[in-house]
Amino acid sequence: MPGSRVPPELRDAAFRWIADDLDESDRDELQAVLAAALGGDAHAVDDLADRMAGQLRFGTAGLRGPVRAGPNGMNRAVVVRTTHGVAQWLRDSGCAGGIVVIGRDARHGSDVFAADAAGVLAAAGFDVRLFAEALPTPLLAFAVRELGAVAGIQLTASHNPAPDNGYKLYDGSGAQIVPPADTDIEATIGESPAALAVPRTETWRELSADVLRAYLDRVASLPRGSARDLRIALTPLYGVGGQVAVDALREAGFADVVVVEEQFAPDPNFGGMAFPNPEEPGACDPLLTLAEGTGADLAVALDPDADRCAIGIRDGERFRMLRGDETGALLGEYVLATLDRTTCPKPLVATTIVSSSMLGSIAAAHGAEYTETLTGFKWLARAEAADGARLVFAYEEALGLCVDPGAVRDKDGISAAILAADLAATRKAAGSSLADALSELDHAHGVHLTDQVSIRVTDLDVIGTIMARLRTAPPEELAGVPVTTEDLLPDADVLRFIGHGVRVVIRPSGTEPKLKTYLQVVRPADVNDADDAVDRLRVDVRELLARGMS
Repeated sequence: MPGSRVPPELRDAAFRWIADDLDESDRDELQAVLAAALGGDAHAVDDLADRMAGQLRFGTAGLRGPVRAGPNGMNRAVVVRTTHGVAQWLRDSGCAGGIVVIGRDARHGSDVFAADAAGVLAAAGFDVRLFAEALPTPLLAFAVRELGAVAGIQLTASHNPAPDNGYKLYDGSGAQIVPPADTDIEATIGESPAALAVPRTETWRELSADVLRAYLDRVASLPRGSARDLRIALTPLYGVGGQVAVDALREAGFADVVVVEEQFAPDPNFGGMAFPNPEEPGACDPLLTLAEGTGADLAVALDPDADRCAIGIRDGERFRMLRGDETGALLGEYVLATLDRTTCPKPLVATTIVSSSMLGSIAAAHGAEYTETLTGFKWLARAEAADGARLVFAYEEALGLCVDPGAVRDKDGISAAILAADLAATRKAAGSSLADALSELDHAHGVHLTDQVSIRVTDLDVIGTIMARLRTAPPEELAGVPVTTEDLLPDADVLRFIGHGVRVVIRPSGTEPKLKTYLQVVRPADVNDADDAVDRLRVDVRELLARGMS
């Protein structure tokens, strides 16, 4: 069959990987793909080439990819070699022998991958503490700081599709790593021996329930108000956050919790959902149905590893899910309005360059510092101000919320849910609502409407082509407003187009084959054309991207 011949170098690389793989089922899997490719199956040739297309890249989010045999996938051999590289990086950083905490979600392979990572680090002389069960990612971030660890590893692919898994690395600060740590680690991985040759042992220790108890005690202390009359509808979207979230809410005093039963138990197949992400259209429909049917006051959706939180509120006669920017504004205002300024005289709040700018106006109204970072909580967790102000709140529009940076230096959907419940209960006790709170913010700071336009591609070169063409010929006007261009290279592959009351940010996704655009329109509350302006902006941006692809 034309085009179905296996190049000798691809064949030989596959044979070498099979010989060095430590897992029998993975060896058999790759051997079957290789045999089919050698037999002339064109699809198998393409599959083999993709599996062998270099080592799965270690970026600032660690590893993430499909669970499959071969170096370009998540499997035991890749995890073992990656962990060997991480161990060397920790030794080079002066952290030899320190505590390393390892956690996992309930995805396919997570339990085995976590045990392999623990075995490699224990053999390398580290004091390894392994969570015995699948638990939320924020608990891992909390444990790093609670135990004084030098690093933490969570085996998770967050809200990626079911066939994927991932490997997320935290440094000793409890935050995700940032450059140049990623490239340094990737270099050490490249120097690691074959997986079969990496020493492993089973001398790690399982973490006791004390860490979970400490986390629950901490998040239960977050409410500022005393009102607790609130019915909460909750879904963990088949992930690992359900029971921990229910326990945390109850310990905080919110005992009236109803759950989406069919989505409550962890399921590595996510009930057949293509994208188990609260942001996806329709993902929260069962939650909204439950909230309306049970007379709930608040709806909460966690993503599968519970580091993200989506909030649903009653708005008129029906429930609707809030955008991440709406939740960020609500909780940012609540944190600053209830902060004890005697213990924190210089508070700092932070969001990203693609999130709504309303938080900046809220901060100014409270005399607080405000900053914007590049996208990703690895940057938000490290937000700082020149005058030494202390970070008290951070959020990103993609449902990431950090309401207690002193305990969890990452997004935490469970603590965010507790603070949202506190605010909703306080509002309810005062005869008000979260919808009223949003309206008050609009009148105080202007209506900030945000939206996204994204394109998913099969050829990543298309994204590079569009970005290059936009840099060469940027728009002069969007939604009838003259705009100027800000190019964030070399710090980030991001373009911003800014005009009076209009902003568009365009960037490649860091975790998916997407080009993302973030739209914002700002209008005074007494001007009623914000929706129309967003519609015009959306049309202009789609035309802009289409021209970039032509």
